[in-house]
Amino acid sequence: MSGRIYFVSGIGTDVGKTVATGAMARYLAGLGRDVITVKMVQTGCVGFSEDLAVHRRMAGGVRFPEDDEGLTAPEIFRFPSSPLLASRLEGRNVDLGKIASAVDRCAQAHEITLVEGAGGLAVPLDEETLAVDFAAERGWPLILVTCGSLGAINHALLSLEAAAARGMSLAGVVHNTFFSDDERLDEDAVCAVRRHLKRLGFPERIVRLPKTDSCAAIDFGEIFP
Repeated sequence: MSGRIYFVSGIGTDVGKTVATGAMARYLAGLGRDVITVKMVQTGCVGFSEDLAVHRRMAGGVRFPEDDEGLTAPEIFRFPSSPLLASRLEGRNVDLGKIASAVDRCAQAHEITLVEGAGGLAVPLDEETLAVDFAAERGWPLILVTCGSLGAINHALLSLEAAAARGMSLAGVVHNTFFSDDERLDEDAVCAVRRHLKRLGFPERIVRLPKTDSCAAIDFGEIFP
């Protein structure tokens, strides 16, 4: 029987998806839960996934057999861009079937699989498929990473609208406070997201990532009851 799969995406690039994924893996592992992380598509790397390496380091440095089999980083491209452009530059397509199979195999062997996406929800994987389409078609609950930088409210609300339009379930929101120098911006962003969650009928589960490098004290119990 397969374990639970969660799709970790963000309101854009560089909002803290990788740190959030690593922090959640650390939390779950600390509770004795059997958790593995997957970087669905990695761009800007050669031969290995930098984001996956961060996951492993944050969660205690444990490697999995699936790492050596390439299942936890099934698609890697050199050029730092959308998967669509990066794959075009290498003369090949993003293999969606390969990604789906890799995630399924991880889920068959582990209780919880956290799948980190590339960029934001609407990043194109190929000419017809956005990341949000791919995840929604597979019924993966969404964990959305937000922040309080200028413009972030717009991106967050649009991301929630995209998820709702596709009938996705929302496991929760992780709000990264690292990018805001003014706590009023964070509070405003969190309040706006909370209102929109209620409006769309999503659960109002928001966990905040602190500015400190230590993620040991973060309680993700709202997202993983």
